[in-house]
Amino acid sequence: MKRDSYQRKCALVTGSTRGIGQAIAMELAKEGINIAVNGRGTLDTATQTLDMCRKEGVDAHYFQADISDTASRENLVREIKERFGRIDILVNNAGVAPIERKDILETTERSFDRVIAINLKGAFFLTQIVAKWMIEQKEKFPDREFVIVNISSVSSYAVSINRPEYCISKAGISMMTKLFAIKLATWDIKVYEVRPGIILTDMTQPVKEKYDKMLKEGIFPIKRWGTPEDVGKAVVALVKGFYPYSTGDIINVDGGFHIRRL
Repeated sequence: MKRDSYQRKCALVTGSTRGIGQAIAMELAKEGINIAVNGRGTLDTATQTLDMCRKEGVDAHYFQADISDTASRENLVREIKERFGRIDILVNNAGVAPIERKDILETTERSFDRVIAINLKGAFFLTQIVAKWMIEQKEKFPDREFVIVNISSVSSYAVSINRPEYCISKAGISMMTKLFAIKLATWDIKVYEVRPGIILTDMTQPVKEKYDKMLKEGIFPIKRWGTPEDVGKAVVALVKGFYPYSTGDIINVDGGFHIRRL
């Protein structure tokens, strides 16, 4: 890696080998930000993301880690320190759907534990580790700007009784955002929540017909599917410092779904 690469900002985007995470990584790379790509799979699963980012002239490297595991989280941050020497941006994007969509009266403990461990617990404790490092960096480099962006979902408030564990995990992300926003404001480290709506990814593919019907019925004011790139552009707007007097805020990327109507 070229020495001047250390002078660029570095973003860790969890779950960035595909879907929304991949789009976020790509949009940040377009801004000249080095990318720490993360996922649970082998290097082969990250090749596309790495190639896309490197075409933008930045350094992109894959860090295989399961953020639901303590040792794996710690090793992830340690390896990024060795490779990039800094993290300026953390995007908590990694997430999974339930093993099987089941009614709340039939939800299994196995599925609940898995979803919460990855979507919420992993994000919380990874943020804890990275935030401590950001504080250290801020004290050494006071002019650097640090941002944490948590990717939640309209499911943080919109009820789906056939996937309660997912809704609970995303509601937790919303509260986590506020908690870290208050704590880290002392060091001027901004924390935001990006709340996607119905985004066309492999996660929503199994229920595409259902959401196609809802789009036709007008439940979403902007009558189209959201794209991963829509989410990526929202993240870029936050990390570029366009909201210098804001923290703990929610950016809805949902086609206007959040607007209450009579």
